[in-house]
Amino acid sequence: MSSQTFPSKLLENAVNEFSRLPGIGKKTALRLVLYLLRQDKGVAVQFSDAIRQMREEIKYCKVCHNISDTDVCSICSTPSRDGRLVCVVESVKDVMAIENTQQYHGVYHVLGGVISPMDGIGPNDLSIGSLEARVKDGTVAEVIFALPTTMEGDTTNFYLYRKLEPYQVKITTIARGVAIGDELEYIDEVTLGRSLVNRQLFSTTL
Repeated sequence: MSSQTFPSKLLENAVNEFSRLPGIGKKTALRLVLYLLRQDKGVAVQFSDAIRQMREEIKYCKVCHNISDTDVCSICSTPSRDGRLVCVVESVKDVMAIENTQQYHGVYHVLGGVISPMDGIGPNDLSIGSLEARVKDGTVAEVIFALPTTMEGDTTNFYLYRKLEPYQVKITTIARGVAIGDELEYIDEVTLGRSLVNRQLFSTTL
């Protein structure tokens, strides 16, 4: 569709912007733009306002780095959550996946990625320092590694283990009922829930 001729430069610009989204090609982008064009103007305005407001006002929890509307996310600020139990995940999508299992009642720590030298991502690019600080203050009883079961995830697990081991905190990892190479967001809720319940000491997996 690179040779597509548009009757309007404004239409073309909108299609180009939509097609920048992951998984959205030019044909799908055109279909979405034409759909919005057929709606009442208020629908398009509401859509654009929601995107603008999200980008301008969304925050990252200063405790766990989860996406939040406030400085401290709703999970960290809920008294019924067990703050002594910290589940370490790669991304916000993993928090959402685990929450959907309704089998975990601790809190989280979002790293923002995994160590991947091939992609130029090192320990300093992740929120590892703040995780170490949380453990160091003595309020954390157990850290659960729930990172992808990939080489990068395993590398990050080992690095974190070496950083946290001196603090004598219990360190566990989700059970390997999760297939090698799986991303948490694509695992069914039952399997993911069981992998958390049946977690094992990380040291026994080395």
